[in-house]
Amino acid sequence: MSEEKKSSLGMASRAIHAGEPRDKYADSLTTPIFQTSTFTFKNSRDIREYTKDKKERFEYGRYGNPTELIAQQRLADLEGAEDCLVFSSGMMAITTTILSLVRTGDHIVITDDSYKKTLEFCKSYLKRFGVDCTIVPFGDYDALEGAITEKTRFIFSESPTNPYLNVFDLVLLKKIADKHHVMTLIDSTIATPINQRPLEFGIDLVTHSATKYLSGHNDILAGAVLGSRELIAPIRSLHKSMGGLIDAHCCYLLLRGLKTFPMRVERQNATALEVATFLESRPGVERVYYPFLKSHQNYAIAKEQMTGGGCVVTFVIKGDLEDANRFLDSLEMIYIGPSFGGTETLITHPATVSYYDYTREHRYELGIIDTLFRLAVGLEDVKDIIEDLERAFDRAKI
Repeated sequence: MSEEKKSSLGMASRAIHAGEPRDKYADSLTTPIFQTSTFTFKNSRDIREYTKDKKERFEYGRYGNPTELIAQQRLADLEGAEDCLVFSSGMMAITTTILSLVRTGDHIVITDDSYKKTLEFCKSYLKRFGVDCTIVPFGDYDALEGAITEKTRFIFSESPTNPYLNVFDLVLLKKIADKHHVMTLIDSTIATPINQRPLEFGIDLVTHSATKYLSGHNDILAGAVLGSRELIAPIRSLHKSMGGLIDAHCCYLLLRGLKTFPMRVERQNATALEVATFLESRPGVERVYYPFLKSHQNYAIAKEQMTGGGCVVTFVIKGDLEDANRFLDSLEMIYIGPSFGGTETLITHPATVSYYDYTREHRYELGIIDTLFRLAVGLEDVKDIIEDLERAFDRAKI
């Protein structure tokens, strides 16, 4: 089947076939794992064709691998991008992308509820290289526009954000960026290409932690950046020097995960909405954050831009830190863990996990209060997830 024909297929079919040749080595059905660091030349002519005539082929594992290439082509198809580059983690994708775009004297704008490590990198490490960073409150578009200077290179944000699942108005973001001639980067990990495709709104670059939904089984670390060939080219060039490559076996597992990706996300969308609705009805729950609940402040934008709310549900219980610990200790099926998008349902307590090294005062300034939880629904039966939560609430007397 031609690539043109594949692109006309539905999302589920493309997640299985896109970017992959029909005829594979040894008539294998799945893309093989090319477990090699080095690719050899047949003779001197082969070398000349590669170096002078720019014949496309593989040379050394840090510069590319056939299994990696298929994963990149499939992700690009699903996101609607011209090009894609995969990395050893989501943070490597973000840091390499940023470093390839800025130079000494540049300035960037980032929203305040972006991922903790992304903010740390922009606030601390970039300043070592003379790159300034302004952090603006998420949703304050006047402050965002006011922070842009003549030296601003790009605007960066997650959408939805973590943990409060705020959704950026991508149309307005694009309008502001175009007015001031700056680029836009969106970390769309929580949305996934199923629920939201920022490139269709004119966003320049999209990043993903492929560790999450895209691989979907909590067994690999991977990241990706997607966009036009022109914008990906300098990122790929720096990537060859930085060396944060993803190995062939991880690429194979990513491809395997992508084959069930649309079905998993569809199931998780439905489950999460049902769980979020249950949590809103629970007397011991003070507040629930989920973009497809009408109570969410960005509900209207989410419904307009997204096709589903995703698997993450954030909620605040009534009580104090002791109540929060009792609730966690009362869960039986749900695992306590810091990730999302996988097959197992996970819950994390940001105050004592992700922000354990912050003072309570500092955490509260960031909205990370003692009774805040982030739940990431998996693929278990929704009734079992709800029953486990209900049992924990009852045992903790919340």
